[in-house]
Amino acid sequence: MAFYYQIRLSGGAEIDLHLASKILAEALAVYEDKNVVQHITYGPEARGAAVRTDLIVSDQEIYRPKAKEVDLLVALTQEAVDRYAGDLNKQGYLVVDHDAVRRPPEGSFRVYRLPFVEGARELGDPRLASIIVLGAVAALSPAHNRRAVEDALLARVPPGTEDPHRAAFDFGFKKMKELL
Repeated sequence: MAFYYQIRLSGGAEIDLHLASKILAEALAVYEDKNVVQHITYGPEARGAAVRTDLIVSDQEIYRPKAKEVDLLVALTQEAVDRYAGDLNKQGYLVVDHDAVRRPPEGSFRVYRLPFVEGARELGDPRLASIIVLGAVAALSPAHNRRAVEDALLARVPPGTEDPHRAAFDFGFKKMKELL
């Protein structure tokens, strides 16, 4: 049976989810030899409103470039949840920031609350929130394995910053695994 999985990362412009998406796409395409289509929203959304980036992953050719019935939705703001939760597969996963999202929607999908922004602050750099997201997605998604994502991450970060990026990735991975 063909493997087909759709991931959406969404939130405010202050967290670089596009970077997390690019690293994840690279891990899947280069390290896992999967077909990947990435769709990133730019424009007015990138200046403060809910931004999003979608990944479609398959072991076969992908003919539709836009995600529908997302299997995994990460939403870091209430606005992102309100805007994109309707696209979530009924058996999918909704992963939200535990402080920013006060009203996750009801549904048959599973909801997980993680401290993305708070965790990045604890690690000393709020910009690491997207790397915490990457770790959580690596722990939850069947599309890839941890090692591939971690290798893609470490290949992309500036020299000398590997340790804080690895710590953020580990933080997200462990927090997600604790909830499963």
